[in-house]
Amino acid sequence: MTTAATFLTAARPGDAATVAALAVRDPAYAGELRTAADERNRALNHGRVTFIVNRNVNFTNVCAINCLFCGYSVRPGDDRAFLLTTEEVVDRVRASIPLGIREVCITGGLHPSVRLRYLEEMVRALATTFPSVHVHAFSPMEIAWFSAREEIPAREVLARLKGAGLGSMPGTAAEILVDEVRRKICPGKLSTARWIEIVKEAHRLGIPTTATMMFGHVESDRDVAEHLAVLRAIQEETGGFTEFVPLPFMAARTQLRDVPGAAHGQDPGRMLAMHAVARLYFGELIPHIQVSWTKLGVDLARQALHAGVSDMGGTLVEENITRLAGGMHGQYLPRESFVRIIRQEGFEPVARDTLYRGFYPPDA
Repeated sequence: MTTAATFLTAARPGDAATVAALAVRDPAYAGELRTAADERNRALNHGRVTFIVNRNVNFTNVCAINCLFCGYSVRPGDDRAFLLTTEEVVDRVRASIPLGIREVCITGGLHPSVRLRYLEEMVRALATTFPSVHVHAFSPMEIAWFSAREEIPAREVLARLKGAGLGSMPGTAAEILVDEVRRKICPGKLSTARWIEIVKEAHRLGIPTTATMMFGHVESDRDVAEHLAVLRAIQEETGGFTEFVPLPFMAARTQLRDVPGAAHGQDPGRMLAMHAVARLYFGELIPHIQVSWTKLGVDLARQALHAGVSDMGGTLVEENITRLAGGMHGQYLPRESFVRIIRQEGFEPVARDTLYRGFYPPDA
């Protein structure tokens, strides 16, 4: 049996088998990989595919660091710069309440004039105004930024935000958790060790996070395997990841498209393989693999449901980061579309809350 074949049946795939599985480009193996992932997913999630009714709010587009893969942020002083007030954030969420949202996802750039108090006031206002809406906000990079700005430990930043009403965090700013890669694509961002430290601290404080990986740029198969190994080790220690989300790199309007060796596009087969590999790699340790319909598009997201994906993400209402990097698949997908797509693919649609603890009829 080849090393790649071993990956399909291993209870806990090792690094060598994972690299081998990622390296295979044979269509027959790709089909076997998706089939194995589909079977594992059905055993874990019993034919259910979940989604969440939520909305995004980007509170600022100003960022003091320059990630080469980002097409969203602007530098301080740019004519396009904006910074929402707490009242404006609350108003945007209020406008979406009739849609039945259960979560608000808040992200933004690293604005040099913003202090931690601004984030606390925003979270507290949302948590008190909309007590039934879960606040999912702020990446490990933002926590590191405010830790440095306020000259306080990251644990204190996290504790203050949790005290204000923060329910969970996106595990973004991970990109690829290999420092050699990070120096090429986001040299101003936190190191792998710092990302791990902050995520573990969040989990210890009872703040769950998602786990993500941005692939399809300058990383190698071995870098992907190393990234997955880091996430698995954290999950085995803390159990704090709610889901894993592979995120294909969107090159069109970013500086990274001009870097030698950087991918300029995404192969659909490669995208499906990443989701399938993740399903088999994490197994029941992270039972929920999410597909980003804003990045893959609805048609490919449909196919991903047969490659180990158990969650289609959120309605979003307003998605800007992917769109401004060159994404062409829209900013909002209504609840009815999730229900229709999931049923058409032969799965049972189920609405969920952020932490996969509450499940609801898809029309509720």
